Amino acid sequence: MSVSDDYLQYPQRHYGMDHERYSWSMLADRKPVQWPEGKKLALWVNVNLQFYPMNQRGVPFAVPGGMTMPYPDLRHYSLRDYGNRVGLFRIIKALDRFGVTPSFAVNSRLLERTPYLVGLLRERGNEILGHGLHMDALHYGGQDEGEERAQIRESLDCLRELTQQAVHGWLSPVRNESENTPDLLAEHDIRYFADWVNDDMPYQFSTRTKPLIAMPLSNEVEDRFVIVSNQHSEASWAEQVDDAANYLLAEAQASGGRMLGLNIHPWLLGHAHRIKFFEDVLATLSANPLVWSASPSAILDTWSEQQ
Repeated sequence: MSVSDDYLQYPQRHYGMDHERYSWSMLADRKPVQWPEGKKLALWVNVNLQFYPMNQRGVPFAVPGGMTMPYPDLRHYSLRDYGNRVGLFRIIKALDRFGVTPSFAVNSRLLERTPYLVGLLRERGNEILGHGLHMDALHYGGQDEGEERAQIRESLDCLRELTQQAVHGWLSPVRNESENTPDLLAEHDIRYFADWVNDDMPYQFSTRTKPLIAMPLSNEVEDRFVIVSNQHSEASWAEQVDDAANYLLAEAQASGGRMLGLNIHPWLLGHAHRIKFFEDVLATLSANPLVWSASPSAILDTWSEQQ
C-alpha cells in the first residue's frame, strides 16, 4: 500500500525555517557581542501596567490573568487594580533602591483612565512600550487586518500623546499576535517587539515594509507564568531567576554577552508578602559587577552597532 506524502507539501517548505520572518541561526555560532565596560549580562526589567475590563468579551479566548468568575468579578478586577494603586509603587521603590533601570509596557486604556500614572511616567522618563488597548483587546490569527491596524494605531497614538515619548517598542497583550501583527507594527514606527521568546539575544525579523528587531523577553521566568500558571512559590521564582542569571553569565564568559529579560506585574510581585523576593532578586543582580542594567533601546543600540 502506498503512503501519500501530501502532508509534506506546503507553502515555503524548505530546509531550515519554513517561513521568511527570520533566518535560521544557532546562538553559539554568532559573532560575540560586547556590552559596555566589560559587562557580560544585560538586564532588562519590564513592568506591565495593564487594564483588565470587568466585562471582558474573551475574543478569541479568555485572557490569562483576566476575570474568571461570573460578572461582576470584583475580586479579580480589584486585585488587578491593586497593582496600579499600590503594588506599582513598591516595585518602583525597589527598582530605584537598587539602581535598576525599568521599562514600562502600558495599556493605553489604563492611562486614559488614570491621569496620575501619566504624570508618574512623564516624570520618570523611563522607556515606554506599547501594550495594546487593554487586556481584552487581543491580536489573533484570522483577525480582520483593518480592525487590528486600527487597534494598534489607537493605542500608540494615545501613548505617544499622553507620555510625550516616541514609543518604538511593543509587547502584545498576552504576547498574542495575528499573522499580520509584525507588519502592522512596522507600519506604525515600532522598532522592536518582545512577543517572540525563541532566543536569548536580539535578532532581525522581516516584515512587508522594513525589518523589526525581536527582543526576547523571557516567558519562562515571568512572574505570572511561574507563580500563576506553573503555581510555583515566590521563592521558587526568585531561585529560577538566579539560576538563569548564573547560567547566562557563565555562557557569556565563553561566548560573548547575553541578555536576561524579566517581565513582571505589580499586581503579583507588588504585594506585601511577595515584594521581598523581588527585592532579593534585584539586590543580587545589581551587586554583580558583570551585570549591566539598561533600557531595551540601549541594549538594542549596543547590539545593533556590532552586527
